[in-house]
Amino acid sequence: MKKKVIAYLHTHWDREWYREFEIFQLRLVRVFDSVLDLLEQNKIPCFYFDGQVGALLDYLEFRQEKESLIRRLCAEKKLFIGPCYCLLDEYLTDRKAFEKTLEYGLKIARDFGCNDFIGYLADTFGHSKNIPAIFKEYGIDKCMVWRGCGDIPSEFKFNGINTVNLIRGYFMDIFSAPMSIDEKALWMKGNLDKIAAQSSDTLLLPIGADHLGVEPDITEQINAVNERLNDYEIVLGSPFDYFEAVKDNFDKFIWNDELRDNSKTFILSGCYSARTKLKQMNVKCSYKLALADKYQKHYGPKYDNVIEYAYKLLLKNLAHDGICGCSTDAVHRENMIRYEKILQIAETVIKELKLQHPECVNFSDYTGVVEFESQNIEQDAQIIGEKYGFEDAILYATQKIPVTEDYKKIYKQIKEIVPSSADILEITEKSIKNSHISLTVDNNTITVLKDDKNCTLEFERWIDDGDTYNFGAIENDIPQKANIIGTEIIYNGNIRVGLKIKTTFFDIIAYLNKNSELINFRINWNNTLKNRLWQAKFNLPAPVEETYSEDMNTIIRREFNPDYDMRKHLPKTRGIEVKTNFAPMQRFVGTQGLGIITKGLTEYEAVKNSLKITLLRSTGVISNPKNPSRSTPAGPPLEVPEAQQLGENTAEFSIGFFAPQDHKKYIDEVFPMIVV
Repeated sequence: MKKKVIAYLHTHWDREWYREFEIFQLRLVRVFDSVLDLLEQNKIPCFYFDGQVGALLDYLEFRQEKESLIRRLCAEKKLFIGPCYCLLDEYLTDRKAFEKTLEYGLKIARDFGCNDFIGYLADTFGHSKNIPAIFKEYGIDKCMVWRGCGDIPSEFKFNGINTVNLIRGYFMDIFSAPMSIDEKALWMKGNLDKIAAQSSDTLLLPIGADHLGVEPDITEQINAVNERLNDYEIVLGSPFDYFEAVKDNFDKFIWNDELRDNSKTFILSGCYSARTKLKQMNVKCSYKLALADKYQKHYGPKYDNVIEYAYKLLLKNLAHDGICGCSTDAVHRENMIRYEKILQIAETVIKELKLQHPECVNFSDYTGVVEFESQNIEQDAQIIGEKYGFEDAILYATQKIPVTEDYKKIYKQIKEIVPSSADILEITEKSIKNSHISLTVDNNTITVLKDDKNCTLEFERWIDDGDTYNFGAIENDIPQKANIIGTEIIYNGNIRVGLKIKTTFFDIIAYLNKNSELINFRINWNNTLKNRLWQAKFNLPAPVEETYSEDMNTIIRREFNPDYDMRKHLPKTRGIEVKTNFAPMQRFVGTQGLGIITKGLTEYEAVKNSLKITLLRSTGVISNPKNPSRSTPAGPPLEVPEAQQLGENTAEFSIGFFAPQDHKKYIDEVFPMIVV
């Protein structure tokens, strides 16, 4: 008896990737015109539009006359759209942004008449354990995944939600290939055999690929292939048909962790450090936009439409080929422009409301030190910088315009929101300290100490022979290490003290605020080196066997083998991506009581007794076919010189000693939800 194969027609639509948005948008018009024709003529039963409405909206910008047809097809369950606005990377996106993609996507999809939804994650680079819970909050009880699943069967329970593992992935373009039907049938049998090995008596087969249209004779081709298959019968349907057919199987395998096993599929973890500036801008925009949203809601929904517009700009940047940094230089230049627009909107909302409601500036329990700018030096403030410009009261007042005489010196200042009790705050040429924590520079070593806990800090860089998808490790590479060549006092006040630590790599600003438990670091340097990985290395008393890091604004635990060396396991045969001790993080990672909070540094590594944070990774190609860490290409070998990130770069992080469950208190210090 033949096994039933439920096949669904789809296209995976990256808004931008190896070509720019407008080029893909024009291709989208051609692809979806054809799909709609096939649906309208009943030549195909249904079409699954990639789990996102963003591509549909992009199509309708040029084909407004098709809207009524699309609404009818959605109502007839021939076209499935949503639930997401855009398909987002799961590890570089904070919880609020992921909630926004569902909020906007579901609203639009339901308005078009679609009410059947799957959390469709067919091409994201591994899967966060926190995603299923968010889906459930939005009434979504199904999920589809691919990368990172290892040997997990096709049907399983993923953190409480019925989930399908696309055993062979979503990329099935065999019916578009220049092959005979006999050749296609032979290929299909081999592929279905592999799916069947991890499936029940019913199989799921995606038919489609990236930016690919549906073959006009797809039904005829499937019929012809079926005649040549002895063990399988392919039937066109939808993923919902499959979920119904295997509904009794999901509880047979339970998985309650994240999905980052790359033994069977690439998870492309180098994306977490490609084009660091994108990650830094994303964190900054996510923080500022959430602050603007919180601030405006306190005074009523005056700016609701403005905030929604800005969030939709943000979501367009968070697709994996965007935020992961693996697209063309032109794509990422546009990403940066979008980020600039988001910042302009968020900061304008904050400043306008601040001027309208100066009586209330605090929307959190944070009582520490904050930075602000003013032409007036405030009482009890410490000046830490100055520039020339216009004050907000003039720039944002509708009844005023700035004139030359208003262009004055503006002081960057810090002050305590609530003045603290007496606290030691000391600085020498080699040290800074307060009552809680200290930093010393001695014998080419930076040491941070709190009570009986300590770590030393080094900086190193490695050769990177990889690409935007994967760090390319060299088998016998030995890192260059930064040497300390001097120190200089730069802050010496009653609120902040700080040193400039000069090294052979760059200058490091290390500073400490009154009554704080965090040492803060800021590094600015002119990068002149190509194909390098730069890391901050935190040396600890014991091997790093576990870490705790932020994921969707919660803390997750990961285990590591600290003795594992990826350079001794580089693949020698095709189709393998080397396992690494690198992992993604959002704003926090910690181990052995050490906590590190970063502003847009989103990758760490556990090695021996060290926890490393990636400061910068320079590469010049989207996908290097000779990447020593991945033996098969992951995309086109297009040169992207701007991914080398030559020129000015910045890295900011703060460290202290605290339990992982207390991370929010310290994140709130680095990212205070407060307006001054």
